[in-house]
Amino acid sequence: MSAIHIVRDYPHPPQKVWRAVTDPELIPLWTATGAGARPEGFATTVGTTFKFIAKPKHGWSGVVVCEVLEVREPSLLCYSWQDESGGEVTEVAYRLEPHGSGTRFTYDHTGFTGAGGFFMAKILGAVRTKMLTKGLTAVLNDLDDQGNLCPESPMGPKRL
Repeated sequence: MSAIHIVRDYPHPPQKVWRAVTDPELIPLWTATGAGARPEGFATTVGTTFKFIAKPKHGWSGVVVCEVLEVREPSLLCYSWQDESGGEVTEVAYRLEPHGSGTRFTYDHTGFTGAGGFFMAKILGAVRTKMLTKGLTAVLNDLDDQGNLCPESPMGPKRL
């Protein structure tokens, strides 16, 4: 069985990181460095079914169907992950823990099987690494202490 395991340390408190990875308005900002997925119908409530919708690519509709399996705010979010056309159901987990004066974020995507799963894990792993290294770092740096986008941020509200 293949898996993706990524650990990143951020110089921000767990609540701020939690907001960045669970707020439907913020998620597309950091996933833009990958496939640019936006959540549709997402909530941090166990049993919630939702979709990640990204730009379609050759051989892929761009839609992934998910269900929230476990939540312990602000330390754990776990959800299922399945291409809308079917195939194996895998599982994604975000684990956040205080680390020094910041947060250690652990991303696990498990359940890939066979040769196809091995290659999918390799492809997705590279994309997720970029999103968590570049994309999420930029979003966290553009949030104020309350977790709101700073007005002067390139990602924030347009200035008048």
